[in-house]
Amino acid sequence: MHVFMTGASGYVGSAVAEELLAHGHSISGLARSETSAQKLEDAGVRPHRGNLDDLESVKAGVAQADAVVHLGFDHDFSRFEQNCAHDADVIRAIGEELSGSDRLFLVTSGTALLENGRISSEKMLAPTGAAVNPRTATEHAGGEVARRGVRVSAVRLAPSVHGEDDRGMIRFVADLARQNGESVYAEPGRNRWCAVHRLDAARLYRLALEKGEGGVHYHAVAEEEIPFRTIAEALGKSLGLPVVGKSGDVDIQGHFEWLTFLAMADMPASSAWTREFLEWVPREVSLITDIERGVYRPSSE
Repeated sequence: MHVFMTGASGYVGSAVAEELLAHGHSISGLARSETSAQKLEDAGVRPHRGNLDDLESVKAGVAQADAVVHLGFDHDFSRFEQNCAHDADVIRAIGEELSGSDRLFLVTSGTALLENGRISSEKMLAPTGAAVNPRTATEHAGGEVARRGVRVSAVRLAPSVHGEDDRGMIRFVADLARQNGESVYAEPGRNRWCAVHRLDAARLYRLALEKGEGGVHYHAVAEEEIPFRTIAEALGKSLGLPVVGKSGDVDIQGHFEWLTFLAMADMPASSAWTREFLEWVPREVSLITDIERGVYRPSSE
């Protein structure tokens, strides 16, 4: 099939593109610059010039595709709420173009938006209300699109999508540890994160496209629950930094800054249904193994 992708040159998107191409699919990818277009061409992806702010350019790319994978997102966390609202607008625009067809639309979400404090499952819906994570806008927009008859499903990524050249949450945690000279966890450190390797996540996207199911949520989760203290200890050892547990809100906020909420969140997640339905078997190394082998050390070391 021919797949239109946003975010095809990104950390996760590039792995998804490589996986799809390796299994005989063709791809056109949204390219906002010459540099991005060249990167896509080099990877075997046909560039489609446009950007997420130009919704007509996005819709034009969708019009030529058999299926759509939406991975593009502005990760400027100083504008997180606005970026989440814009993501919802992009999803609605894609849905408008897909309306009346049987083409599959995969949106990208995260397990972190679900209720904290228990192991979340694929059957759980994104919460509603003014105080919830702004990222829920993605899934609510997907729901609007589904009610218009579009076959749309969500891939919920674990908060840690790890691997070489990680640009996500563990990279931010590691950068803050180096910046502050200590690897920190919020006492007692029993809050849990889940994790997935980017190559395992890429295989999940492919399987979700090939299965062609709409109206479901998939959990890209290889490890259901890793205590944050374990992550902090592994980073401390790898980076040669002391590991420190902090309990005061001021001290925790002072270290983690905008990442405080996630650093303190208890957000384990199951992928049991996803594994069974898609016959998805994660096979890459664990998060702690990636940390131990130096993925998060500066490249000069």
